Amino acid sequence: MSHILGIKFRDHGQLYYFDSGPFVVDVGDDVLVQTEQGLGMGKVALVRDAPPEDNEGQEIKPIFRLPTPEDLDIKRENDILAREAHAYCRKCIESRALEMKLVDVEVLHDRGKIVFYFTAPGRIDFRELVKDLVKAYHTRIELRQIGVRHETQMLGAIGNCGQMCCCRRFMRKFAPVTIKMAKEQNLFLNPTKISGICGRLLCCLSFEQDNYEQFQKKCPRVGKKFSTSLGLVKVLRTNLFRETVTVLDETGEERELTVDEWSAVIESRPPQADPLGAPKLEERARTEAARPETSRPGPGSRPAARGAGRDRPRPVAQPAGRAPGEAAAPAPAESQGPAEDDRDAGSRSARRPRRPGRKPSRPPREPAGERPPKQAGPRQPHRPDGRHGGGKPSSRDPETGS
Repeated sequence: MSHILGIKFRDHGQLYYFDSGPFVVDVGDDVLVQTEQGLGMGKVALVRDAPPEDNEGQEIKPIFRLPTPEDLDIKRENDILAREAHAYCRKCIESRALEMKLVDVEVLHDRGKIVFYFTAPGRIDFRELVKDLVKAYHTRIELRQIGVRHETQMLGAIGNCGQMCCCRRFMRKFAPVTIKMAKEQNLFLNPTKISGICGRLLCCLSFEQDNYEQFQKKCPRVGKKFSTSLGLVKVLRTNLFRETVTVLDETGEERELTVDEWSAVIESRPPQADPLGAPKLEERARTEAARPETSRPGPGSRPAARGAGRDRPRPVAQPAGRAPGEAAAPAPAESQGPAEDDRDAGSRSARRPRRPGRKPSRPPREPAGERPPKQAGPRQPHRPDGRHGGGKPSSRDPETGS
């Protein structure tokens, strides 16, 4: 029965899964597999009956064969060659003054390619360096730039906990780590405390993030006030390991409640009073009833126009010596029309003064019967060349008449 093998080509490298096929292997054995870069020798780090969940749907190739004693000798020679290439490449980098740091060198089993891993702050022009390496080893050369996390994974270091870095011991893939994780885990935002040897955020922050997220869903928000059966309290902090919530009550005393006690306190809180109580509603109803009906427009009414009050009749001043109820004597019929016209014209001129610079009004047109006849001017004599007076020459030919 075949098994699924987790193979590492380097001690700190990533796991690649292959099928054991007809071979019987155990953890720690060396096997030869065919990769995209060529034939390589790896070590079995894991044996399982089924492929992992994250690798479902991908094709799992079988291993090539088990190594022979000659293959083991070739592996030892490749290790020696890798150390020599590392020293030679560092000399070439120093001689050409390149801003790059060589981390490690890997030689494939068949020596079809040598891979140089390095770190650099930016892009590096290493074309001349590749030429020097090709002349020295007469094989394919690949320079691969990596990050500071992979550098720590290859070299290894002691973490803040006093143990070997997680990336060197068991991690094969780097999970994204954000500063939000440190805030949710109530850690001090001190760069020296939450950063690893590589200078990035600690990878172990992502290990417990799921537990913190599940715990925060059951706890209230820190800094918010709640109305409970204990009165108005303010949430100060939460503790994942003890599963407690610390609150500050109205008397200024801190109380530590478990998550279950907090749920019971919230459920047994008294009902909140309506901000608009019955006395306020009654007072509001009396105030609206006391308002006059004219001041409250109906739902379909419209506000009056601005000029609606201009057409109202104005009171006329009574002359002296006349009784309040005595009627005024009518004016002659001949003088009523001009007097009213003058009054209206005067009022219009007083209300609307002429703007400065405005053109005067046009004079009234004369009736059609009173217009003077137009005087015909002297007729221009006809010239034989076809021109009339001072005008342009006629387009017609006078001889043909066309």
